[in-house]
Amino acid sequence: MVAGDHNIRPIIVPRDISKLPWNTGYAEAVNAGKSLKNEDQSAIYEGFLERNTRVSTSPAKEATDLTAESDLADSAGGYRLPYYYFAIFDGHAGSGAAVSAANQLHYILHEKLVDIIDHLMPENELETVPGKPVKMFIPAKDLGFQSLVVGALEAAFWEMDKLIEEDRFRYKITGGCTALVALFILGKLFVANAGDCRAVWCRETGAVDMSNDFTPETERRRIRKLAALKPELLGASFTALDYLRRPTKNDIGQRMLYREPYMTGWAYKTIAEDDLKVPVVFGDGKRSRVLATIGVTRGFGDHDLKAQLGGVPIKPFLTSQPEVRILDLEQESITELDVLVMGSDGLWDVTSSDIAAKVVLSSIQGFLPEDDSRYKYRLTSAAQDLVMNSRGKHTQKGWRTIEEKVATVDDISVFVIPLLPYKVEYEQWQKQICPEKLSIVETSHECSNTREMVNADTGDAEMKETKPADADGLER
Repeated sequence: MVAGDHNIRPIIVPRDISKLPWNTGYAEAVNAGKSLKNEDQSAIYEGFLERNTRVSTSPAKEATDLTAESDLADSAGGYRLPYYYFAIFDGHAGSGAAVSAANQLHYILHEKLVDIIDHLMPENELETVPGKPVKMFIPAKDLGFQSLVVGALEAAFWEMDKLIEEDRFRYKITGGCTALVALFILGKLFVANAGDCRAVWCRETGAVDMSNDFTPETERRRIRKLAALKPELLGASFTALDYLRRPTKNDIGQRMLYREPYMTGWAYKTIAEDDLKVPVVFGDGKRSRVLATIGVTRGFGDHDLKAQLGGVPIKPFLTSQPEVRILDLEQESITELDVLVMGSDGLWDVTSSDIAAKVVLSSIQGFLPEDDSRYKYRLTSAAQDLVMNSRGKHTQKGWRTIEEKVATVDDISVFVIPLLPYKVEYEQWQKQICPEKLSIVETSHECSNTREMVNADTGDAEMKETKPADADGLER
């Protein structure tokens, strides 16, 4: 297939953008030959949480228009809370872990959200199924729904990694993957990142990073501290100490600058034979590797990966723990130019956050709202421009950017998600559902910011899903 041609590396976009919420932009390009297949995977899911406030034997209605009042309040007398999920998984040493996460993480997260439905969708009066008592733990301290959603994301990430560990032999899941998830729920944007993918809030005024890149370089201290606490993980070939430069046999007996895992500064020590071991984080910058083997520190999979030197397991130094950042869209002044760019590291290896914001702004402003036939493709065009900026063109010197700099040879996957449509949709949801169902007193804050923990029914739920489609119309 042309889409997988490593020499041409065509930029692939969905054939039917109406399948993506708010005409979100998506584009991808395969690597230049570093792996046989595109190891990136992407996913979009539209879901909702549903609460029934009276007994009904009718099946739940499928959500088709999440902003319609008939869908928000169902025939069973309940109401629905819509949410949106976007994810990018950057695989390595095979696409198995990325494919598994793309197909399962959203289901795990959904169940975690159902677990906290009593806090996300509280009721004034507790209505139960006749004869069935309700037992619920009500915390004395109001945690706020944000901390509960963060907990749901964190728990889902850990469970996904555990599932890959359990299924890796049955389904021949190879390698691992980093993970980046954006969750729109209750007027907030939650960005959960485990790895070196990145999410950036692009505004007319510039770029705001919504995630931190986790690499051996940025997590050098965490990994070295773990190595110091559990030296048995290092085997006989590695050390938790760090040196200004790596010692050689000629340095034995000489004094050299070094630091312990608990140190932020440097000190001198006399080099001995034991100091010739390889540092647990080997190399610097983008060339840094954990146990001189792998260039990522967070994500899923890699359960059987061993160091090239000494054969010690690497998984204990890796973690699926995500960092979660929150953007309160209700409190921000959001315009048509505000978008969230999500990209695999193939994009960010070449394109900085600030450059990405400029590329997106330039692309979007090239479409006039009066031209309906073209305007809906503005985000797709922005995603294509971002991929083009990092992929560059193939020349006699290899892949080069427009500035004749070295371009990325990695897989590239990009979402360009508009923020205003969700904010407008959530405001409509509040007007139709919040005053009637939640009966929350409005103050200077929006009603979602003034909720209290109360007893509530258990809720059931269902999901609607969509995926970006390749140019050939096939879902990924």
